[in-house]
Amino acid sequence: MKIYTKTGDKGETSVIGGVRLPKHHPRIEAYGTLDELIAWIGMLRSCEQSCVPREELIEIQSVLMSCCTVIATHPSAKVPDGIHIEDTVRLESSIDRMETDLPGLQSFILPGGNNPAATANLARTVCRRAERAILRLNETEKTDPDVIRYLNRLSDYLFVLSRCLVYSLGTEEVKWVSDKKAK
Repeated sequence: MKIYTKTGDKGETSVIGGVRLPKHHPRIEAYGTLDELIAWIGMLRSCEQSCVPREELIEIQSVLMSCCTVIATHPSAKVPDGIHIEDTVRLESSIDRMETDLPGLQSFILPGGNNPAATANLARTVCRRAERAILRLNETEKTDPDVIRYLNRLSDYLFVLSRCLVYSLGTEEVKWVSDKKAK
């Protein structure tokens, strides 16, 4: 099987259900952003770190692939099995576990610190963009609320993971100081 089909050369692509949509359609934007997020989680998975098991990041990528499948399904088609509340609960458990070793958050912090933490923050921002894209799609075509809930929790997870990576690798967490406060 060849990787190229040439069917998208005119700016359209097929979604599950056989419907063709323009590549700039909100549905395509939404699952395309999820695809980007999966890649960022893969980048994060390649980083040396001890905050979360590698298998946990693989599981997150797998859940995100399920989210893509749900979002890539046209409303006229049968929606495949998506994600479950247990997927979100697992994120919450991991967040709680990571937070036990972190100091309380007293101010906004600036992303960075080290490469793994910066990668987690980039993944977090893409996660928020994916969430916004799905919410835009949801205004015209109802989407699975479990997907929205999962993405909201995943951005929290990635934020806490970035903090864990800063502290576990011995780098400084830089607090944001407003220009108004600095004067």
